[in-house]
Amino acid sequence: MAVVRRSPQVFGYANVRWKLGQLLDVCDWLRLTSPGGLSQLLQRLGISYKRGRDYVHSPDRHYVEKLELLQQARLRAYYAPERYVFTYADQLTYYRQPSLAQAYAIRGHAQPLAERSHAKNTAFRIMGALNAVSGQVTYRQRSHTNIACLVDFWYDLRQAYPDATTIYVVVDNWPVLFHPEVLAPLQAQNLPWPPYVPSNWPKEASQPARHDNLPIQLLCLPTYASWLNPIEKLWRWLKQDVLHLHRLSHDWPALKQAVADFLDPFAAGSRPLLRYVGLLPD
Repeated sequence: MAVVRRSPQVFGYANVRWKLGQLLDVCDWLRLTSPGGLSQLLQRLGISYKRGRDYVHSPDRHYVEKLELLQQARLRAYYAPERYVFTYADQLTYYRQPSLAQAYAIRGHAQPLAERSHAKNTAFRIMGALNAVSGQVTYRQRSHTNIACLVDFWYDLRQAYPDATTIYVVVDNWPVLFHPEVLAPLQAQNLPWPPYVPSNWPKEASQPARHDNLPIQLLCLPTYASWLNPIEKLWRWLKQDVLHLHRLSHDWPALKQAVADFLDPFAAGSRPLLRYVGLLPD
């Protein structure tokens, strides 16, 4: 029903959400006489009154072109996996204290409890890359995802794919990823639409920086388009199974180990993971 997708203000009403009486007036061609009758019709049509969700569309004017570039690189990896590797990369921060979520509990006033410790709510970071063809996950955990950590992660990727001619790494537009020190170990980058970096940053890496010409090419997602990065769903799975309402706030090393125990089985690839994140059809 196209009317409910449009704003009531288009039809002369002051409010921004539809009321049954207004729909009844606008849709007079339905020949219904009461809001109750319209409500029953909407239910039969599969239209219900439900909670909205936050939504923003990427403002990137090169959105389509960037997607086409990603698709070309991904196809190379599908058809020549011995030469090309295509990964989606991202960072996740998690904390000592458990995050709140739903869980089973006795009916009534009792609620599932998030067992918190009196320790500081320490944060930890994961840098990870998901192979879009095999489901292999390469990651490292550190207290900070700084320049040194990112540089080391490039070497982790090279070690994971020692024979690849090109390792494509799809990243968001976080400026630190494009710092000269972070890019120094990589081969020359082809960035048709260079991402924003602060103007006061150096243009070249310092002399001690490593320059090993690693065969890694960064590919930028459109700005503000996290839904295009399937590894976000891996993070969701991790939160659901390990981080929400966890009982390890008193044992910080054990929580970090639990995260590692969740991610390590994907080191050799996983078709179920590919299916979960939407890279394989059901």
